[in-house]
Amino acid sequence: SFPIIVFGHGFLIDWDSYSNFWLELVPRGYILCFPTTEMTFSPNHQEFGQDLKFVANEMLELENEISSIFFNSIMPKTAIMGHSMGGGASFLSSTNSASINTLINFAAAETSPSAISAAIDVNIPTLIFAGKEDCVTPPTSNQIPMYNATNSSCKTLVNIKNGGHCYFANDNFACNLGESTCSSGLDISREQQQDVTFDFLNLWLDYTLYNNEYAIIEFNDSLQTSIRINYQQSCESVNINEDIVLQKNTSTLIKMIDVLGREQQEHKKGSILFYIYDNGMVLKKLII
Repeated sequence: SFPIIVFGHGFLIDWDSYSNFWLELVPRGYILCFPTTEMTFSPNHQEFGQDLKFVANEMLELENEISSIFFNSIMPKTAIMGHSMGGGASFLSSTNSASINTLINFAAAETSPSAISAAIDVNIPTLIFAGKEDCVTPPTSNQIPMYNATNSSCKTLVNIKNGGHCYFANDNFACNLGESTCSSGLDISREQQQDVTFDFLNLWLDYTLYNNEYAIIEFNDSLQTSIRINYQQSCESVNINEDIVLQKNTSTLIKMIDVLGREQQEHKKGSILFYIYDNGMVLKKLII
């Protein structure tokens, strides 16, 4: 069985401009869907968000359709993703939704109704990608306010150094034209920006849709060590197996303390402790 990913396109950007995503993700075991609605000069953002949610729900139903090629092949795990306008619409599709497991977007644009306002009602794990040099949807007025507003217990903003708006997708006229009006060029290639994107995206998907506990550890390690990004993260707790944590962490644990600062000798199931390491790193952990 395979999880579902529904991807929202940018303003006037054809769905096949995102072939980089399906070429990367389909071989890794994901079913990708690209709604082609709202490809006009006056798109309805609210309707586009609902289209993304509708496709996700309909795909889940095909698991039980005997006549469908997806019969008995769909895992009940879904991600909503989107670029630019589709990124903003992904917030509109993910408010108070029980059928969506994670929200991910790339250079998300503010929409009407407001994606920033809608983010308040998004409570699923959220990963937001931004390009630091994006002049079309600057992070300071788009992705950062979205990140701040998102009411998720685990959210991450990955801001790619030198990154732009259009390089998340393949070369296409509509996006290139828009970016050319405000940018004289980027100190990063399209391939480099997409490499950074997939390095983090693959780990996030492996954790949120395939429950791969190693992936979230590597994801968080990469956030701290990568020189290609800046990031923000707020996660109340990450449910990981203690044996995996100790195996993957090469630093020396100095002590464990509880929320009151009391040192603990044992991490009991169901409790939250702070792990303090000799390199100054502090990890908040919940053992289940």
